[in-house]
Amino acid sequence: MDDLLAARLSMGFSLGFHIIFAAVGMVMPFLMATAHFLYLKKKNPEDLELTKLWMKGVAILFAIGAVSGTVLSFELGLLWPGFMKHAGPIFGMPFSWEGTAFFLEAIAIGLFLYGWNRMHPWVHWGSGLIVGISGFASGIFVLAANSWMNAPAGFDWVDGKATNIDPVAAMFNEAWLHQTMHMQAAALQAVGYAVAGIHAFLLLRNRSSALHLRALKIAMVFAVVSSLVQPIIGHYAAQRVAVLQPAKLAAMEGHFQTSSNVPLYIGGIPDVEKQEMNWGVAIPGALSFLAFNDTAAEVKGLDQFPKEEWPPVVTVHLAFQLMVALGSFMALLSVIYLWLWKKKVALPIWFLKTLVFSAPLGFVAIEAGWIVTEVGRQPWIIYGILKTADSVTPVPGMIFHFYFFLVLYLLLSVITLWLFKRQIQVAEQAVQAARGKP
Repeated sequence: MDDLLAARLSMGFSLGFHIIFAAVGMVMPFLMATAHFLYLKKKNPEDLELTKLWMKGVAILFAIGAVSGTVLSFELGLLWPGFMKHAGPIFGMPFSWEGTAFFLEAIAIGLFLYGWNRMHPWVHWGSGLIVGISGFASGIFVLAANSWMNAPAGFDWVDGKATNIDPVAAMFNEAWLHQTMHMQAAALQAVGYAVAGIHAFLLLRNRSSALHLRALKIAMVFAVVSSLVQPIIGHYAAQRVAVLQPAKLAAMEGHFQTSSNVPLYIGGIPDVEKQEMNWGVAIPGALSFLAFNDTAAEVKGLDQFPKEEWPPVVTVHLAFQLMVALGSFMALLSVIYLWLWKKKVALPIWFLKTLVFSAPLGFVAIEAGWIVTEVGRQPWIIYGILKTADSVTPVPGMIFHFYFFLVLYLLLSVITLWLFKRQIQVAEQAVQAARGKP
């Protein structure tokens, strides 16, 4: 394994690990604040118990996310000095704001954890809400930096150097809005279904538990709304990619030849050598409509770009198909839940089991989406400006760095799972004690 591949794997694995905790850190405080709000309004003891249960989960995941995020920030400088040399002065502002949001989040979570019976109840609730707002703001600032890599702006590139730097224009680049909307909705969707799935599993074990039923209903509000909005955001995002990164869109769809009335393929595997799609189900004109709201529109194919600048077509296409398939499944599940809710019937066992199965799917979709975003930009680290191979560290032995952090992240995963298992056992014991069971 060469050092470039090892560096890319290290960064990709670190990002893939951290993004799960980042998503949970953005959304879970809002679920906690919702349960707390309901308790303050209705004084239902299940809402208080649920708030404290979710509070412990927020604290655990915040700590793990802080560790993995710190590692990720160091890796930017360690693995990609050529990138940071040019990018640092340009998108330093969103990173500094992200740091500010992180510190506010840390202060707020401390106040919420230790503010019980020491603060006014509504002020205490507000501190929990600030945890979520700060987490969302932190995600927005990081996405601003990443979107700049896909749509670089706010500088002039002269003789291999950035001049006339405008950090505000760099931050609010043309890819910022659609990437932010898409990722934030994905986080709401993933965490909503993950929490609903966990409590569905616990509800199957104890059908009379008001706590788990309450938790499931709160989580499904977030899951349903985000799942139904996400296809609209995804359509908008695809149109922006068609304009800003047409090579990425072509790789996503396995579209090799520039043409009009372009079909969209469901499934299929691109054959890069023959430049054709195999085994996919074609929907005539659908890609043209997806990209430009016109079934007759012309869509650029990979033939418009030098072959050495093509993204890894098969990887990007399969990741995109997986993301869309999982997102569509979660949207369908949301419609079924709304139908059951309208019928005012108890959730059937088959639906609860489906929720358990669906618990990890949102995170799988997020991982697939980030593969599309990052791998689909290759061979560029700054799109159209700087190639990944030209920015990697010259220091040899990156494979050892990859193995070290692989072990670190596996250890953090084991610790996280153990802590969550312990918290769930404590919660179950509390429920049984409340019902008078031994």
